[in-house]
Amino acid sequence: MQSVASPAITFTPPKRNSLTHIPGDEGWPLIGKTLEVLADPKGQIERQAAKYGLVYRSHLFGETSLVLLGPEANELVLFDQAKLFSSTLGWGRILALLFPRGLMLLDFDEHRLHRRALSVAFKSGPMKSYLAELDTGIAARVAQWKAQPGPMLLYPAMKQLTLDLAATSFLGAGIGPEVDEITRAFVDMVAASVAVIRKPLPGTKMARGVRGRKRIVAYFSEQIPIRRAKGGEDLFSQLCRATHEDGALLSTQDIVDHMSFLMMAAHDTLTSSLTSFIGALAANPQWQAKLRDEVTALGVAAGEPTTFDNLEAMPLTEMAFKEALRLKPPVPSMPRRAIRDFTFKGYAIPAGTMIGINPLFSHHMPEIWPDPETFDPTRFTDEAQRGRHRFAWVPFGGGAHMCLGLHFAYMQAKCFARHFLQNLSVSLEPGYTPDWQMWPIPKPRDGLRVTLSRV
Repeated sequence: MQSVASPAITFTPPKRNSLTHIPGDEGWPLIGKTLEVLADPKGQIERQAAKYGLVYRSHLFGETSLVLLGPEANELVLFDQAKLFSSTLGWGRILALLFPRGLMLLDFDEHRLHRRALSVAFKSGPMKSYLAELDTGIAARVAQWKAQPGPMLLYPAMKQLTLDLAATSFLGAGIGPEVDEITRAFVDMVAASVAVIRKPLPGTKMARGVRGRKRIVAYFSEQIPIRRAKGGEDLFSQLCRATHEDGALLSTQDIVDHMSFLMMAAHDTLTSSLTSFIGALAANPQWQAKLRDEVTALGVAAGEPTTFDNLEAMPLTEMAFKEALRLKPPVPSMPRRAIRDFTFKGYAIPAGTMIGINPLFSHHMPEIWPDPETFDPTRFTDEAQRGRHRFAWVPFGGGAHMCLGLHFAYMQAKCFARHFLQNLSVSLEPGYTPDWQMWPIPKPRDGLRVTLSRV
């Protein structure tokens, strides 16, 4: 498949003074604005936008870069009709060491060919198989929670659940005793991908992540011929049989890279999304009651499996999940690198410039979302969405790089809501406000304390 590989994109960083015509503040020498962004990404970007506008210059993670804000910027960068922006060169410095050549790290024709090959794993047949596995796993975990109601830290409980679900639906229920070792390796890789120290020095998260990567590569490489011979409905087995347009199977390296990336993406972003979803229902009991009524109206007995028809009959639950994603998008900022000169909002921007767009900012613009901090699922009725810019809400990205697993995310969220709301109610202690860390993937700093009660 040598013909599939894109020619390597090279770039020359723009000259030091080539961005000074764009307003902004690069902060301290060397560290720039990095610490401010890490401490309060939402507040920092809103202050900068109020001062400099929707295009401004900053200095983050050792490089002068530009922040482009709002739906028009999202459309320019994500839709990218003119192929101006490289995702490879945007995400590479964050993810390339641990998740090289994942789908998000490929560009243009190469990305299109791999995406088409991977899409077979997200078609109707495989999705029904994943739903059966998710449904069984979620029902069992909710039953455990129901047996021991009371105070609980929601985030770590959800993290363990999504990790277990990713292992069974992606790797297959019969993975065996290796499952704990494999999931531990993934946890180490994910932790390392956002670690401050970027070199695998002894004792660091990055060193553990690199070891985890070696373990994952060894496991998948050994399993691929077995899965091809044996078959199976899990995502890994689907990818082992996936082919390119010319009928050639994906290479062992391609499957290893795609599986590593997909499991990371599905696990961490879903943990964040489901936690913010259930946290919002805990803080808004009136909406929790409405969603519970929708689940009750399905007429599905507690022990019955969830079907696709059941999920289709949960539009209010989907709207509530979308509103949770608006408030806390699982990927709050998205990097790209310009590979050609371009202009935006009257500014000439040279090739080589690091660009960042910010869903977290777009999702809280009061001119688009009145009273933006309020949880209101009716923002996602058909009528409410009709006049809204199509790139105002981008939790799954957009354009060619739109998240391949977005239907998987909706399926898991609605399946979880069905079992959870049918069996449990969730509340917050009076006066308690969860404290969220919003970057790199939103999570509650204290684990999010909730109280579960039996319904």
